[in-house]
Amino acid sequence: MLRPIFLALSHRRSLQRFALRNPVLRRAALRFVAGERLEDAVAVIRRLNRAGLLATLDFLGEHTATRDGAAAGAESYLAILDELRRSGVDSTLSLKLSQLGLDVDEALCEALLRRVLAGAGTMFVRIDMESSQYTDRTLRLVEGLWAGGIRGVGVVIQSYLRRSEADVERMIALGIRVRLVKGAYAEPPSVAFPRKQDVDLNFQRLAERLLRRGTYPAIATHDERLIDAAKDAAAAGGIAPDRFEFQMLYGIRRDLQARLRREGYRVRVYVPFGEEWYPYFMRRLAERPANVKFVLSSVLRERGGR
Repeated sequence: MLRPIFLALSHRRSLQRFALRNPVLRRAALRFVAGERLEDAVAVIRRLNRAGLLATLDFLGEHTATRDGAAAGAESYLAILDELRRSGVDSTLSLKLSQLGLDVDEALCEALLRRVLAGAGTMFVRIDMESSQYTDRTLRLVEGLWAGGIRGVGVVIQSYLRRSEADVERMIALGIRVRLVKGAYAEPPSVAFPRKQDVDLNFQRLAERLLRRGTYPAIATHDERLIDAAKDAAAAGGIAPDRFEFQMLYGIRRDLQARLRREGYRVRVYVPFGEEWYPYFMRRLAERPANVKFVLSSVLRERGGR
């Protein structure tokens, strides 16, 4: 019921400006966002590493509509990579092609992505998947890189998209590493399964396929039923815990992250940071009613303390 409302609100620039100026919402967002500065995110990753958790860092920048903006996005990613190396934290990088000019010129985006990957060296880079209008172009770029011998890059597949079974099969055949997620963008029923049970069933089916035949898959969910199904599939197939990992979002189900780590599984936490946190924050509210309750309780506590 609330999901489409929050997804629609995530695109409202006027609300974003209000949220960025509102100290209560900014503090509430820190439950899900590591901070606005890179040093804040690195400090969070250090704490996660000390707890035995891995990380992947996400820079919450804007979609760019200019060549200069795309070049600036690439420079930001290169600076992030330099800081991750300098700090010595155990983290990979997640990036969005819309920040590298995919909406401007695909050839420009590819050139900038190649530059970022060259700067990454041996650090693994995951290309985040955005809304379905980006799926074909994103996979095409990654497959082209892979064909050219660039191996330190992976993709994200969303189980709510009807096309994802074919995409997973193609990634498995190529050996490209996949992070499997449910998907958090508003999509029409012709493109995405509208019913949660169908999204979950597809997630479970694709996860089992990736565990059996994929290359070090990342099973990204907070749904304990789907996590248990993945654990059962791995055990039944004799798949050792070091051949895959679970991934979860920063600030969500910390108890489950810790429990999986104690059980011997690899757990990687998706750590977002940056000034453009509002759309990400709204998508997190859209995903889970418990997140909305957390924010409302934060607001009420703040008002009650005045």
